[in-house]
Amino acid sequence: MTAVFNLEHAPTWPERLKDAAWIAFVALLLGIPMIGLVTVDEGGKLVLQTRWPLLAVFVALSFAGRLLLAYLGDLWKRRRRTAETALPGVRAARGWTGVLGWAMIGLAAALPLAFGDNRYVIDTLTTVLIYVMLGWGLNVVVGLAGLLDLGYVAFYAVGAYTYALLATHFGWGFWEALPVAGAAAALFGILLGWPTLRLRGDYLAIVTLGFGEIIRLVLVNWTDLTGGPNGIASIPRPSFFGLPFKPPTDDGPATFAQFFGLEYSPHHRLIFLYYLILVLALLTNLFVLRLRKLPIGRAWEAMREDEIACKALGINVTNVKLSAFALGAMLGGLAGVFFAARQGFISPESFVFTESAIILAIVVLGGMGSQFGVVLAALVLVLLPELGRNFAEYRMLLFGAAMILIMIWKPGGLLAHRAPTLRAPVAAKETA
Repeated sequence: MTAVFNLEHAPTWPERLKDAAWIAFVALLLGIPMIGLVTVDEGGKLVLQTRWPLLAVFVALSFAGRLLLAYLGDLWKRRRRTAETALPGVRAARGWTGVLGWAMIGLAAALPLAFGDNRYVIDTLTTVLIYVMLGWGLNVVVGLAGLLDLGYVAFYAVGAYTYALLATHFGWGFWEALPVAGAAAALFGILLGWPTLRLRGDYLAIVTLGFGEIIRLVLVNWTDLTGGPNGIASIPRPSFFGLPFKPPTDDGPATFAQFFGLEYSPHHRLIFLYYLILVLALLTNLFVLRLRKLPIGRAWEAMREDEIACKALGINVTNVKLSAFALGAMLGGLAGVFFAARQGFISPESFVFTESAIILAIVVLGGMGSQFGVVLAALVLVLLPELGRNFAEYRMLLFGAAMILIMIWKPGGLLAHRAPTLRAPVAAKETA
């Protein structure tokens, strides 16, 4: 009795070198604003200095580290494949992205320690994490369920305005309003999903695009509730377990700096907001990953591949679609709450169609259904415009050209070949 195994094709060294070169290129893009360029105060004015040798070392380490990681990953896959053939049932597939993901989490947690005094870097990283969270939310609808949504920014706006109204009119805090705003966004997701149950492809895209514009026009014209074009100001920011990030006062409540015996610095609030969105994004990722392993997550992916086959198997496609819209909208609403709390001011101009296009581009560019790809795409799409600040007249031209080139080189996204959520056991086959 012998077993026949369907072994995966091992990558050749030219393929590994090409992959490592791509990682080095991404490291170069990320390293230019964070490592290669630094501002120094000289005589009361900021002077831009370069650190190209340090950047070159960073890119070289990224290239070598990717080669080593690929080699070790191949060895680990061979051993794991041998063990999986002897185990019954189905097992979750894990690849090199898991190791790299943990490394990026550690790097993200340590970055404020290195750049805590640089407001520009912390603000940029916070913006990246907001788009990562939005990308993971839209990935549920587009990447997993296969439903093209061009009005996702509407749920982002619902979450932001729900928190702003609850905080300014009823005195609700950030943590109190967070679940309520998420539930409100999920309700709007169901309202959008219900009339689109029979639509697919371009027709679904048109309806979702119209829904996003309806929400924006309501925010502009319902002046009594939303403030119209003037928006809502004086939105309270979240505190650290009731400790505000304010200068210490003798007669007022204890502040964050007083409680921990620190010298007051406005950077404390920036770092706290960064860690807050980092935790929210990680919880979003964990939530989506767990959902993908549940029956509802498998139903999403099955519906994406063949909706007719799902109906033939008895899957309730109506509930599956509504659940995808509702959960994706809820995650977008939670990101909107943080956005409102961070800015302290919101207006309809923050929720235009361009935002939906950028979020959708993050999902497609990262690779449909890939969680780690969303992170890479958010880094690329948020940092590229920042790199073009010195070329203000050609900023969007460079941004569009870069997107075209990336999609030519990687038409399936940065991580086009993601591991399946579940892997079937390799069946043994008897031969004479």
